[in-house]
Amino acid sequence: VTGVQTCALPICMQGLVEDLLTLSRLEGSPVPGLDHTLSLASLMKSCEQEAQGLSVTISNGAQAQLIEFHTNPELAGAFVLGEVRELQSALSNLVSNAVRYTPAGGRISVEADQAIDGSLLISVRDTGTGIAAEHLPRLTERFYRVDRSRSRESGGTGLGLAIVKHVMQRHGGSLSISSEVGQGSCFKLIFPPSRWNMGH
Repeated sequence: VTGVQTCALPICMQGLVEDLLTLSRLEGSPVPGLDHTLSLASLMKSCEQEAQGLSVTISNGAQAQLIEFHTNPELAGAFVLGEVRELQSALSNLVSNAVRYTPAGGRISVEADQAIDGSLLISVRDTGTGIAAEHLPRLTERFYRVDRSRSRESGGTGLGLAIVKHVMQRHGGSLSISSEVGQGSCFKLIFPPSRWNMGH
């Protein structure tokens, strides 16, 4: 039916299985060392391309939202230390959620900056419908849904934020969530100073 977003059962099941396997791997693997690096620039670029592609797919041919990525120029040569696939998955999940839950005509802003304490901050802000305060503490629980009908339409598995939380914990960081109904949401990845540097 035109205008209704659905997903074929095999595809949804495949995504669910992949996410469950990812969580299992995260819980059973050693904490990532500092010997692998991912440039901040490449992380932001790959997620930007993914976000724009997803926006076009969901809106049936035209980018539905204004999507902006910005990195503090002082961090142009920055690298994040850790498991590359996990780091990409963490930001990708947040950006994908923003695209799926921000209506057409909305705005999504992804920014990378340095905090006063030296932490690396990557924030994903959207102008979606927002999330009521009582839901915020439970968002990273497996399969927790704020709106089950919208989640089914978007094709999500209900495991994305649980994956993000585990990835950040494994890298000594954290996931910060703030939201207000009618005002949008902000999901922030916080990496401690030990998990990033300005390159060699």
